[in-house]
Amino acid sequence: MPHYGALLVEIGAVLLGLGLLGRLSGRYGISPIPLYLLAGLAFGEGGVLPLSASHEFFSILAEIGVALLLLTLGLEYAPDQLTRNLRMGVRPGVLDALLNAVPGAILGLLLGWGPAATLALAGITWDCSSGVIAKILRDLRRLGNRETPTILSILVIEDLAMAFYLPILTALLARQSLLGGAISLVIAVGAVTAVLVIATRYGRFVSALVLARDPEALVLGVLGLTLLVAGFAQDLHISAAVGAFLVGIALSGQVAQHAERAMAPLRDMSAAVFFLSFGLSTRAGLIPPMLLVASALAVVSFMGKVVTGYTAAKWAGIAVPGRWRAGLTLVPHGEFSIVIAGLAAASPVVDKRIGPLATAYVLITAIAGPLLARLPDTKWFHARMPKGGAGTSASTVVNPTDSSAGHSSAERGPGE
Repeated sequence: MPHYGALLVEIGAVLLGLGLLGRLSGRYGISPIPLYLLAGLAFGEGGVLPLSASHEFFSILAEIGVALLLLTLGLEYAPDQLTRNLRMGVRPGVLDALLNAVPGAILGLLLGWGPAATLALAGITWDCSSGVIAKILRDLRRLGNRETPTILSILVIEDLAMAFYLPILTALLARQSLLGGAISLVIAVGAVTAVLVIATRYGRFVSALVLARDPEALVLGVLGLTLLVAGFAQDLHISAAVGAFLVGIALSGQVAQHAERAMAPLRDMSAAVFFLSFGLSTRAGLIPPMLLVASALAVVSFMGKVVTGYTAAKWAGIAVPGRWRAGLTLVPHGEFSIVIAGLAAASPVVDKRIGPLATAYVLITAIAGPLLARLPDTKWFHARMPKGGAGTSASTVVNPTDSSAGHSSAERGPGE
C-alpha cells in the first residue's frame, strides 16, 4: 500500500503541474510543448527530482497519447478536403521535402550516426507541428487569409508523407533485412492506399461501425478501434502511430466531428503526458553539448521553411506580405518530430544523443516559431513591405467555420 500511495501522489502532482503549465502557456499565448518537455527533463533521469514510482505508468499513457494525437490529426481530413489539398500541395510538398528533410539527413551523415539516424533526422527537420501552427493561425486570426489554404496544403502533404515514411524508418530501426524492409514498405503503401480509397468512397460505412449518440459509447468505440488497429500496425512493423492516423482518416462526417469534440480532453491530457514522457526518457545532462548543433540546425530549418512557405504562396498568387506570413508560420516543429525522435532513441542501432538533439531542436523551433509568425504584423515589418501590396493577401476568402478552411485542429486546444 505505501507504494500505491506514492504512485498516486506522483501521478497527481505531475498532472496538476501539467495543468498549471498549460494555463501558463495559454496566458502568454505560447505553445505548451516546450514547457511539457522541460518538465519531463526536470523529473527524468539526471533531472532535479527524478520520478521513481510512476515512470512506467506515464510511459504506457504516453503510448496511448501518441495514438490519440495521430488519430485526431487524421480526423481533420474530410475526404473532399483531403483530395483538394493533395492536388494543391504536391509541388510545394516536393519543395518542402528538398529544403527541409535534406538538412537533417546531411547532419546525420556528418555526425556519422548511420542510415537509421540519418533518416530519422530528415523526418525530424521535415515535418512541421500541425497543432502549434493551427494555434498560431487561430490566435492571430489568420484563418481567413488567402495564404492559409497554402499553409494547410503543405501540412496535409507532410502528414500523409509520414504514413509512408514511418514504416520505412521502423524497418531500419528494427534491423530488418532488405527483404523485410521491402515487405513492410509494400504493406504500408497498400494499407495507406486502401484507407485513402475507403475514406474517399466508403467512409460512411466505416463511420457507421462506431457511430453512437451517446458520447460515452462513441469515445469507447473510437478509442477501441484506434488502439486495436494501432496494435496490429505495430505488430506488422508499420508503426502504431500510422495505424492510428489511418483510423482518423477513415472516419468521416458526423463521427469525425463528434469524436474530435468528445475526445478532446482525453487527447489533450494524453498528448501532454506524451511530451512529458519524452522529456523523462531524455538525460538532461546530454542536452548542453548538443545545443550548438541543435541551434545551427534550427537556423537552417527556419530558412528552409520560410523559403518553402514564401515560394508556395507566390505560386498561389499571394502578395508579398502573405508570402512572408506563410513562410514564418511554418517554422514550429512538435508532435511528429518527437514521435520520430522517440522511435529512434529507443532503438539500439541509433546514437542516444539523438534524443537530446531532437529535444533541444523542438524547444528552439516551438518557442521561436510563434514569435516569428507575429513579425509580419509589426509596424517595423509593414514599413519595409512594397507599397500597395500590404492588404491584398489578407483578404478573407475562407470561412473559418467551413470545413474547407483546412485543419479542424485550428479549433483544438494548445496541448498539441
